[in-house]
Amino acid sequence: MTIATAAAPASPSDLDERAAMTVADALKIILADSYAVYLKTKNFHWHVSGPYFRDYHLLLDEQAAEILAVTDAIAERARKTGNTTIRSIGDVARHQTIKDNDADFVKPQDMLAELRADNLSMVESLRRAKDIADAAKDNGTSGLIDTWTDEAERRAWFLYEVGRTD
Repeated sequence: MTIATAAAPASPSDLDERAAMTVADALKIILADSYAVYLKTKNFHWHVSGPYFRDYHLLLDEQAAEILAVTDAIAERARKTGNTTIRSIGDVARHQTIKDNDADFVKPQDMLAELRADNLSMVESLRRAKDIADAAKDNGTSGLIDTWTDEAERRAWFLYEVGRTD
């Protein structure tokens, strides 16, 4: 007697393969940008100075931890759809749209403004990715993107409020 064995599924997901790949491509950009903003936030955390040092230092550390915490969920979502994700620092550099800041000195107010702009850029990327996920009928990714968008908007709001001079 021969026992029939089922072939392994081509993907762990029931999403259309092309649509899932498009979602994964959008997630690669979000993941790369998350790492870029994370490193910039840590850079500014390490190098902030001035009369509000403690407040800015703590805020930037808190925001960096929040950004880093979401990276695993982004990568795992791509894997759940049967795709691959970022593999190295070089891969991050190839996919990121957020510009690095390697300046020797950045004024604290400029740090806050730049990070606010970067977080708002992340919001734009997340909204584009949500449209892609919705078109693919990828409810799981779409729902996660809502949370990630809210978190990026919150970071931008905090950076706006602490950076106000009026």
